[in-house]
Formats: sequence, structure tokens, C-alpha cells
Amino acid sequence: MKKKIELVVLIFLVAGLAVINKNLEEQVSSPKITVRKNTVVLDAGHGGGDPGKVGVGDVVEKEINLTVAKKVEQLLKKKKVKVIMTRTEDAMLAGEGSTGTKAADMKERVRIINDEAPQLAVSIHQNSYQDAVVHGAQVFYYSGSPEGEAAAKVMQNALLAVDADNARQAKANNTYYLLKRTEVPTIIVECGFLSNPEDAANLCNEAYQDKVAESICKGILEIIHKESFGGKREKKSGAS
Repeated sequence: MKKKIELVVLIFLVAGLAVINKNLEEQVSSPKITVRKNTVVLDAGHGGGDPGKVGVGDVVEKEINLTVAKKVEQLLKKKKVKVIMTRTEDAMLAGEGSTGTKAADMKERVRIINDEAPQLAVSIHQNSYQDAVVHGAQVFYYSGSPEGEAAAKVMQNALLAVDADNARQAKANNTYYLLKRTEVPTIIVECGFLSNPEDAANLCNEAYQDKVAESICKGILEIIHKESFGGKREKKSGAS
């Protein structure tokens, strides 16, 4: 009888330890953590001592990135979307005098995005290519992110409002640091090619910038208002 009681007690102890261990695993190592709905991080690429691309007519990418990002911010706020900007002025996030400024700047952008845990992060950039004929907006997403891919396709379609003849498609990438290291769906919007005379001239025009911002805003709203989109952090395999 005594041995049976001891056996029953042992079984309950083992079962209890299993439950405790499972709970600890879920708390400590769960790959998915709830993100903040209706929240977007806008990342204006480059800044300060990092000008980004310098295009036709000495058009500087960092300035256009920030201008467009601010316009998108205002449009989203009117739609009651919470917006976090990685930068709001012409400066690098890591500070101009730090060692390895570019690397530190990128790490800080990633830190902001991961800490804020938005439903979506959108990094705004301008493109460039050796052939001046190449033009048009294009959206990039992390190749291992189904939600990133879905968001990029929606955004690419939204940008047709700026140029209905743009045949570019959303493109996967597994090397961009920002896409690899962020833990939420992140897309990079290249608004046009500063190496193309027409794109460069358009992107310096305020009315055109407004159209780009309106299209990006429309794309973001469509993405975050999809019932199935977001709500969990992403576990990006192979991201290093």
C-alpha cells in the first residue's frame, strides 16, 4: 500500500514538473510576441553624414526620404493610426561622431522597430542604377516573410496610382540588414530612381511627393486593416 502511494505521488510530481517546464518555455522562448495593432513605424532612410544616393542634378536621397516620410506621417495620423518615426530631422540615429556610424545607425533603426513592435514597418528610400533609363517605384520584402511579401504586393499595387505604367513587381531580398533583423513585417519602398532624369525631377516636385505619400498611406491602410494581417512578431529563420 505504501509503495502504491509513493508511486502515485511520484507520478503527480513528474506531471507537475512537466507543466511548469512547459510554461517556462512558453514565457522565455516563445518566438511570437503580440505586436501593437494600428501602429506603424516610418523609417526615413539615411540622414546626416549619410546622404544616400545622389542623383541627377545633385538630388540628395536623404532629403526626399524625410520629406515623403513626414507627409505619410501626417496622412496616417489623420486616419487615427499611431505613427513612430525613426528620425524627424537630418541626422544619423547613431550620432555623427560615433565609430562605425553607418552600422550603428542601422542597428538603432532595427532597435526602434523591434522595441516598438508595430503592426508594420515601412522604410522609405530612393533607388539608383547605372543605366539612366531604368525608372519606377519598387517595394522590397524579406524573402522568408509571408506577411512581408503580402504587404509588399499591396504597396506595389498602391503605387500604381503614381505611375499606372510602372511594370515593376514587389521583390524578395534576404540580404538587406533592416529586412533581416526586424521582427515584424517590414517593407522597403523605393519611390523611384534618382539616376533617371524624369524620376529625379518628379521626386523633387512637391505635388508629385504628395501623390507618392498618398499612395504609400493608402497601401499602409489597406495592409494594416486586413483582419488576417499582423498581430504576431515574426521568427525569421536564417537571419543573422
